[in-house]
Amino acid sequence: MTSVFRNGLLIALVVIILDQLSKLWASSVLGYAQPVPVFPGFNLTLMHNPGAAFSFLGDAGGWQRWFFLALALGVSGWLALWLRKLGEGERWMGLALALLIGGALGNAIDRVYLGYVIDFIDWYCCDYHWPAFNIADSAISIGAVLLFILVWREDKKEVAS
Repeated sequence: MTSVFRNGLLIALVVIILDQLSKLWASSVLGYAQPVPVFPGFNLTLMHNPGAAFSFLGDAGGWQRWFFLALALGVSGWLALWLRKLGEGERWMGLALALLIGGALGNAIDRVYLGYVIDFIDWYCCDYHWPAFNIADSAISIGAVLLFILVWREDKKEVAS
């Protein structure tokens, strides 16, 4: 087992733990859909999302719970296989994959036990609120951007060769 794989699994586990602890805290402290101002432009607002990003398919009748769960598990398994194949010099790629895995599994845990994903981070400007999200969503977003940058840089190297 390479250190990139081992560290990647550890990072994914840390993301899952932080995500689940923060959701447990938010659920126990915040009232549903009742914003708690932290500073201008930022609230803590407990929301339940039965869909995917931006509540996509949130009102689809229940089948989406199992679809998104299967998707998260399948993609996480595929990413874990990719992570396992990385060499020692591919630490950044390992970080990107670990963040994606940890985020996907953090939200998958909610889907299994609750049937929806707990969101509570609420950024806004004036009257426009970004859809509420959580630590798992943040890890997925950061991991996806990092993965895009790494793949894009690799493509640029191949074109230059």
